[in-house]
Amino acid sequence: MASTASFIRMKITFAIILLVAANSFLFAQAKPLTQAEFVKMLYSLQTSPSTKTDIITALRTRGISFEVTDGIRGLTRSKSGNDEDLRRALEEADRRRQNPESAIVPAKPEADALLAKTRKNTLDALGGLPDFIDKQQIQRSIAYAGTGTFTPQDNLIVAVSYRATGEENYRLMMINGIMQANSAPKQSYEEAGGTSSTGEFVTMLATIFKPESEAKFAPVETDIVRGRKTVVFDFEVAPELAQQNLTCKVLTERTTHTGIKGKLWIDTKDARVLKVESEATAIPPDFPCPTAKRNIDYDWVTISGEKYLLPLLSDVRLTVRDSGKTYESRNLIHFKNYQKYGSEVVIRDDDAPADVKKPNP
Repeated sequence: MASTASFIRMKITFAIILLVAANSFLFAQAKPLTQAEFVKMLYSLQTSPSTKTDIITALRTRGISFEVTDGIRGLTRSKSGNDEDLRRALEEADRRRQNPESAIVPAKPEADALLAKTRKNTLDALGGLPDFIDKQQIQRSIAYAGTGTFTPQDNLIVAVSYRATGEENYRLMMINGIMQANSAPKQSYEEAGGTSSTGEFVTMLATIFKPESEAKFAPVETDIVRGRKTVVFDFEVAPELAQQNLTCKVLTERTTHTGIKGKLWIDTKDARVLKVESEATAIPPDFPCPTAKRNIDYDWVTISGEKYLLPLLSDVRLTVRDSGKTYESRNLIHFKNYQKYGSEVVIRDDDAPADVKKPNP
């Protein structure tokens, strides 16, 4: 009996020791990342790209114990291929280190209230846009997919007119500094060839927020956009509800219906969207354009003395499979000179394109 009792006590003692050891291990794992740990992770990322998710998770769950200097930012850019998700997670961790309370993701009731207010503000604003025109500077480039090394293709100047009815018309004014004398307003600028995009003014946000889209949202992090505190939400709209069309021209033209998912940056003060990152979902496996992504930054502009939140910059990327290779096209669109409808779009010296090299993929 005595030996049995001793054995039981020994098992209990051993179990307690294991529990203490496990708790100590978990506590050690929960400690903030040191600079040395983070740098080691960055170097491993080059040989194991799949570890990016692990690094982002560690930044969000453990935080960091070091100051994010320009040197750390530069190393992060170079080792991650300038990955935006990783950069954002690092900056978020640094804000949490400096001011833990300011970086807390709001609880569900607060997040739902912010989202509901943003939905109302956005749909009200989209319905109240005036007739206006703007000038778009479009830099188009191409790269082998996954390399991020883009070769300039051409530079376009496009005049865009928007009517309160939702109609958008595009007039191609200049290609690589050469005026297009006989260009007439059309529903896109596809006459220039290559990749074109439309719908930045209303379509994107309307698709996300209109009730019939039944979009699903989840708050995931906080961020600072042009000095404004934001809450970042994941969103997704199913293909049958998004009503998104993706057209791809490789030998022949094909169109498919897709869903849409991505992230929204919502200003906590004004309850307005300052940034959208989106990508098409449910693209058929045999479709010649396997991915389509578009990021839009919004800012306040003045038209006829009134302020409106409108696109500032759009980054459109499309991958294309052709002859056994996959390429990625990029359209970087700057929205400039918003004016009331009927104003003249003027070409200025700063519209002159940079030197353009034809791609040779």
